[in-house]
Amino acid sequence: MFSGKTEELIRRLKRARIARQKVEIFKPAIDTRFDDQNVVSHDENSIQSTPVESASQILLLTNDVNVVGIDEAQFFDDELPAVCNTLACNGIRVIIAGLDMDYLGKPFGPMPSLMAMAEDVTKVHAICMECGDLAQYTHRLVKDDHLVMLGETESYEPLCRRCFLEKNQRPCAP
Repeated sequence: MFSGKTEELIRRLKRARIARQKVEIFKPAIDTRFDDQNVVSHDENSIQSTPVESASQILLLTNDVNVVGIDEAQFFDDELPAVCNTLACNGIRVIIAGLDMDYLGKPFGPMPSLMAMAEDVTKVHAICMECGDLAQYTHRLVKDDHLVMLGETESYEPLCRRCFLEKNQRPCAP
């Protein structure tokens, strides 16, 4: 969180539109934090999107497009990698933004499969709120054991590995 993933997604999709490519953007319907319809970054940049309940719906809504953007991919079902592969095999450029790890530091949803099959992966990092190093972990600040919990700075903070392990009182294990 707070690394600029959505900001980068929006930037790339706007550039595709400047290049006169037909673009469709999707987000999971459960993501209503900033807007019910649009994809919105923490910096309040936004782009029109279509909320969908499942990954398979994306295939039904991508007729005659050049580029498909998907935000918050970690919240989609396990069908998302197959959907993205179908799009790519049909010559559609797919740009995805999502968290690679959950609040426990474990691979999150379909993201490991998506990263493995991608031609290119850009990993962006936030800044650790404890020490200022690069942060690759999302630390949950509130007590809630549900894997999916929407929230912002009141619920999560970015941390580096060392600070994440210290706050969670966990040893660094293989």
